[in-house]
Amino acid sequence: MRVVKEIPYPHFKITIFNWNNRYLIKFESGTLEQTFKVSELDVHSESEVLALLDEDFLKQAINRFEEMAASLGSALHRQQ
Repeated sequence: MRVVKEIPYPHFKITIFNWNNRYLIKFESGTLEQTFKVSELDVHSESEVLALLDEDFLKQAINRFEEMAASLGSALHRQQ
């Protein structure tokens, strides 16, 4: 697995990997992760992968992290 790029972002860490004819876009926030796999057949270059990280995509990732944290918190609370 090759690290293509690490991108600083205020809300989470973004890392782009290249592995097995795919690009992996990984978001990490604390103990939570989101990973998107994009086939090399769907993009023509690394710059096209980076272009996917537009404002809307990043806002959705933030919202998803909030939902994930709430889901985990609820599950942990139910176990007490």
